[in-house]
Amino acid sequence: MFTFSNKRITIATVADAASIVALLNSAYRGESSKQGWTTEAHLIAGNVRTDENDLQNIMAQPNSVVLKYVNEQEEIIGCVNLQQHDNKVYLGMLSVSPNLQGAGIGKQLLKIAEEYAMHLQCTVIYMTVISARTELIDWYNRYGYNDTGKRKPFIEDDLTGRHLQPLEFMVLEKIITAA
Repeated sequence: MFTFSNKRITIATVADAASIVALLNSAYRGESSKQGWTTEAHLIAGNVRTDENDLQNIMAQPNSVVLKYVNEQEEIIGCVNLQQHDNKVYLGMLSVSPNLQGAGIGKQLLKIAEEYAMHLQCTVIYMTVISARTELIDWYNRYGYNDTGKRKPFIEDDLTGRHLQPLEFMVLEKIITAA
């Protein structure tokens, strides 16, 4: 059993899906996302990053969890998805409410993600980041995530919005070890 070192972070359930979807969409898309620095509104048109069906499918995958970060009022203000693949953990959907970005919540979610990966006896955390997101890549670099040199296509779909320029994903990873 994994014990969270931060009591504001726990594993989300399907009952949290609507709140998490609202958080994800507000952090990445549309006008509300422009309040924070993680917006993709200048790269992808629309207001939708994901929907409840997509999120519930991710939550239902084997070895996949969504962690939620709640404030004093028990509102979800941060989240991250972790998926175990052999000795690696994929980190995705790291989001913080746009008006709270810069307060250390994302850093706390990263720390818990690493603790969780070590609990699973994984040695690597990896993620994909839109390569045009240099400020976000720089942020991850500061926390030990490095460019692997691998690139993946970012295929436009009917859910996540129309691309305003050609986009690709950069694969970042961090080797983790017990402290």
